[in-house]
Amino acid sequence: MSHQTRKDPAGAKLGMWLFLFTELFLFGGLFLLYGVYLARYHREFAAAGREMHLGFGTANTVILITSSLLAAMAVTAIQRSGRRLVLYLLGGTVLCGAVFLFNKYLEWSDEIGHGIYPGSPRLAAGPPGESVFYSLYYLTVGLHGLHVLIGGTLLAVVAARVGRGTIHAGDFAWLENGALYWHLVDLVWIFIFPLYYLVL
Repeated sequence: MSHQTRKDPAGAKLGMWLFLFTELFLFGGLFLLYGVYLARYHREFAAAGREMHLGFGTANTVILITSSLLAAMAVTAIQRSGRRLVLYLLGGTVLCGAVFLFNKYLEWSDEIGHGIYPGSPRLAAGPPGESVFYSLYYLTVGLHGLHVLIGGTLLAVVAARVGRGTIHAGDFAWLENGALYWHLVDLVWIFIFPLYYLVL
């Protein structure tokens, strides 16, 4: 007696949207917290914001937008049965995620090297608002970086399944949901970049 697994692409997509909605609540809470403390420590936030590496922030914004475009193109390509092109596009997306994390590593290394990290003697000796700014920065950007790592791993798994032929033009819910998750990663950064690098 054979057992055939019934697939529900619409249900899988709805489930992913609900999951992404909870993620938006998580980051939305952090952005709300940022707004509250910005109103309280505006001068200290402005001073700390001027210390941020705008070059790294700008480069990472371009990298993530490019990766999001590649992920969207991969979804279009799978519908046209272009498996090799899908693999190239997913590979490009994952590579962009890795470059993003490497840039973030360089940026954080420089900041930590200058004694700028939560609980450091330098921040402890400064005004409390500056310490709050960097605590929120490391928490928000660190959490976002974790999402980049998870998203990159997810898309690498999707690419492996595309390579084996288990994801194809007739069944690409995994790829579609992976791309949706990656777009969330991109969207969150679109808010992080101006809040920490530009508006102050």
